[in-house]
Amino acid sequence: MRAKLGELAARFGCELIGDPQVEVCRVSTLSDAGPGSVSFLANAAYTSQLRTTTASVVIVTASDVDACPTAVLITDDPYLTFARIASVLYPPTPVDPGVHASAVISTSAQVAASAQISASVVVGEDAVIGEDVFVGPGCVIGDCCSLDTASRLVANVTLVQNVTVGKRTIVHPGAVLGADGFGNAKTATGWLKVPQVGGVNIGDDVEIGANTTIDRGAIGDTVIENGVRLDNLIQIAHNVRIGEHTAIAATAGISGSAIIGKRCMLAGRVGVFGHVTICDDVILGAAAVATKDITEPGFYSAHFPAEKSKNWRQKVARFRRFDKLADRLRKLEEVNKKNDG
Repeated sequence: MRAKLGELAARFGCELIGDPQVEVCRVSTLSDAGPGSVSFLANAAYTSQLRTTTASVVIVTASDVDACPTAVLITDDPYLTFARIASVLYPPTPVDPGVHASAVISTSAQVAASAQISASVVVGEDAVIGEDVFVGPGCVIGDCCSLDTASRLVANVTLVQNVTVGKRTIVHPGAVLGADGFGNAKTATGWLKVPQVGGVNIGDDVEIGANTTIDRGAIGDTVIENGVRLDNLIQIAHNVRIGEHTAIAATAGISGSAIIGKRCMLAGRVGVFGHVTICDDVILGAAAVATKDITEPGFYSAHFPAEKSKNWRQKVARFRRFDKLADRLRKLEEVNKKNDG
C-alpha cells in the first residue's frame, strides 16, 4: 500500500520536514532504504547509518533532525510511530469468506458466513467460529472451542478442547492451546494421571507465537488476559494466569498455577516456579528464575553471563569449597567468642 508523507504526518501527529506529496510504500532499515522507503532511528548506535541513508523519510526525535539528509517525521517515540506507519503500509490480508472443500466441519459447529476456513481444517463438535475469523490451513479446532470476531489462526494451530479465543487475537503456526497439563500423582508403583478438566481462556488482542503451548487448566481455566504478547516456544502450564499487556519472550517457562501481573515483561529463558505470584509492572531479565512471590514492581535479574571455560571452572571449584570455608569461619567465630569471654 502507498501513502503520502503529509497524510502520515497528520494521521500520527508528527512534524514533517519535507515534501508532503512524496509517497512511500515500504519500510526498510537505514542502510537498506531507498526511494519509497520509511525508516526510523531509535538507537544512537545507528546514527552513522542515518547520515548516509537514502530513505524517502526517516522517523526521528527532534535531536536527530540535523543528522538526517532526507525528509523526516519528528516524534517523541520513533519506534512506536514506525510500527503504526508499518501497519498502514502492510495491512492484514483480508478474509475471503467461505469453507474450503477439504475442510471437515462438525454438524454441531457454528461457523459465521463471513469467516474463512482454509484447506484441511477440522472443526469439532459445538465449536463456534465468529465473524471475520480466519482459520489457516491445517488447523484443528476441537470440541467446545470458540473464536471471536476477527481472530486469526495462521496455520497448523491446534485448539484441543474448551479453548476460548477473544477478538482480534493472532495465533501463529504450530501453537497448541488446551493440551493436558502435566498433572500426575505419584503412587507406590508409578504415576497416576490426574484428569485435566479445565479449559483455556484467551482474551482480546492477544498474540501467541509459533510453537508456543498453553495447557488447559486442571480444574478451572488457564487465563491469558487482554493484550498479552507471547513469543515463540513458550511453555505455559495449567491454571496459570497472565495479566493484561504482559509480554513474554521466547523459551520462557511458566509453571502451574503461577500468576503474573499486568504490564510485566519477561525476557528470554525466564522461569517462574509453580504457585508463584508476580505483581504488576515487574521486569525479569534474561534467564532469571522467580522461585518465590515478587510483591514490588521493578527490574529483577539473576544469571551467569558466559565467560571463558577456565575461569568458570575455577569459580565452580571455589563454590564447591564454600561449605568447608563456612565451617572454618564458624569455628573461628566460636573461638573468638570464648577468647572475648
